Amino acid sequence: MAQPVALTMGDPAGVGPELTRRVWECLRTAGRPFFWIGDPVLLGGNTPYREIGHPSEAAACFAEALPVLALSCPEPVKPGHPSTGNAVAVIESIRKAVHYALSGAAGAVVTNPIAKHVLAASGFPHPGHTEFLAALCGARGREVMMLACPQLKVALTSIHVSLRQAIETLSADRIMAVSRVTASALQRDFGLIQPRLAIAGLNPHAGENGMMGDEESRIIKPAIEALQREGLEVSGPMPPDTMFSAAVRPRYDAAICLYHDQGLIPVKTLDMAGGVNVTLGLPIIRTSPDHGTAFDIAVGPGETGKASISSLSSALAMAHDMASQRVMSDAQTP
Repeated sequence: MAQPVALTMGDPAGVGPELTRRVWECLRTAGRPFFWIGDPVLLGGNTPYREIGHPSEAAACFAEALPVLALSCPEPVKPGHPSTGNAVAVIESIRKAVHYALSGAAGAVVTNPIAKHVLAASGFPHPGHTEFLAALCGARGREVMMLACPQLKVALTSIHVSLRQAIETLSADRIMAVSRVTASALQRDFGLIQPRLAIAGLNPHAGENGMMGDEESRIIKPAIEALQREGLEVSGPMPPDTMFSAAVRPRYDAAICLYHDQGLIPVKTLDMAGGVNVTLGLPIIRTSPDHGTAFDIAVGPGETGKASISSLSSALAMAHDMASQRVMSDAQTP
């Protein structure tokens, strides 16, 4: 069995604390424990919680109380109004979660949403969660963002850069690196023996034999052919306007997309409420709900607002499933 999952605080002025409390209320008897690294004040007086000193204490109390590794916010929290003064607590919550995952005390890390602009204003040097996690894990440059829902998984060759930069930096080496990481994760963490990858084209109609761009013939096809020689089951380049349709999706297990929105638009269209953000290429498992801080609908401690728990619930479920599958996969590896 995998260890309990570490759930970070996220921005304390967003919906993270509310969703944490509500998702625990729904999952408390499911036998899949997690612990929250955050400020107990944010939960409200009616939420039963228990302060723990180590993740190993989480499972024993999970059915009766939310296990909390207490981490105080330096400034009072006003829902919907983030403060750079609390950035240090947001960052420390992530650091602690990664520490426990790297040590084996936590089976996975699930991150509540952060506000990138708030952390940046405090001097945080990373574009987002994904890049910070890679740095903490000593895997900088190897991280791959995957978005997943029951109908579709997509991995991205570029993340938080402009569309112009994503196109200018596209290379066969990058496509191949992301494809290898994705295939390995699908095997180790999702239990697929021979994963099938579909590489998206960059241009309309995947270039239409060079009439609408040559990146397909110059960059993408050579990468596909090299991956096939390595023994990976890879197809493409597929026209992006058809590859996400219901008729085509069953032909592959994951799509490799060439810029941020090419992958996120179909996932969020198919399942905005239940999509999960997964970081591949790390020595730990990390998932996250596929939504932001939602400051506009954040409520106070103990209150229930409009935010849906679906994505966080899915992120926790996927983290547990991946962690359990990794334990089994590693046990079977000589």
